[in-house]
Amino acid sequence: MRHTKSATRQRRSHHALSSVAFSKCSHCGTEILPHIICQNCGYYKGRQVIDVLKKLDKKERKKKEKEIHEHEATEASTKKELNPAELSHK
Repeated sequence: MRHTKSATRQRRSHHALSSVAFSKCSHCGTEILPHIICQNCGYYKGRQVIDVLKKLDKKERKKKEKEIHEHEATEASTKKELNPAELSHK
């Protein structure tokens, strides 16, 4: 039996691809797939699971350490302490 175009298209309506939903790493802020260890820093759910620097050679390790320290410094500078009066206004 021949199927009409509309019946064929209705059947195929569930074959559409959905876009990948990324989440941000809680430690370094890079985009990662949910429920996956961050390949950049080795953190998962706020704790370090893998030592990423262990497998790198000396030159790459220095570069990565410098990148991590810069990120932590910028993160510390953006977080500013609020006194109780400022907190009440927010």
